[in-house]
Amino acid sequence: MILEGKVVVITGGAGLIGKEFAKAVMSQGGIVVIADIDEERIQYVSKELERAFPGDKVDAFKLDVASKYSLQECIDYVDSKYKKIDALINNAYPRNKNYGRHFFDVEYDDFVENLGMNLGGCIIPSQLFSLYFQKQGYGNIINISSIYGVIVPKFEIYDNTEMTMPVEYAAIKSGMLHLTKYMAKYFKGKNIRVNAISPGGILDSQPKEFLSKYNQQCSTKGMLDPKDLNGTLIFLLSDMSSYINGQNIVVDDGFTL
Repeated sequence: MILEGKVVVITGGAGLIGKEFAKAVMSQGGIVVIADIDEERIQYVSKELERAFPGDKVDAFKLDVASKYSLQECIDYVDSKYKKIDALINNAYPRNKNYGRHFFDVEYDDFVENLGMNLGGCIIPSQLFSLYFQKQGYGNIINISSIYGVIVPKFEIYDNTEMTMPVEYAAIKSGMLHLTKYMAKYFKGKNIRVNAISPGGILDSQPKEFLSKYNQQCSTKGMLDPKDLNGTLIFLLSDMSSYINGQNIVVDDGFTL
């Protein structure tokens, strides 16, 4: 198994994508720490994974990605138990109650808060984990961005639906891609890799009309399942990608073409 014994911390690990990432890591022999702010959800997902993968391969930690204290507690806990951390996956996506409004309805305070929670929720974990990685002598950070960090939105697929492509999302995910390159360059010579994955749309009970328009933009499948990202994730976590650094891999079934 290509991730045998690797210890991987996943922020937002109890969510739709995070849970599938955890399954992928465990299926390849890795040890997963599900780090999420939703304690009830953490316990539910952990028990589900324990049943699917018997053995000591899953752990859980209630984590606030905006709190240095919480992050340091997480690092200390994982280090004390496993004596190493191989990788951090920045997958959390916190947002306030007003997130996702149409462009002209977005208020300044909400825009700033949502960008702060998300880009800050990438930078602060990366700061503390990279300090640990420097002492350890190696490390791997994977940021989860989006196709809408790569291209401008295809607004036409939202016509005649109540959906929109939030302006906060575009700013956050494009910012995350530049931060990926920034950190990869900043850590030059420290044996810490930083890469990103930019998924296409992930199936999550979207309206049929929207799905039909979205799928027409793709090559074969259209809207993806969370597990469709697993191969890319495993590759970036594995030693096969040892010399890939500062890169973004788009997984979108051709949507951005």
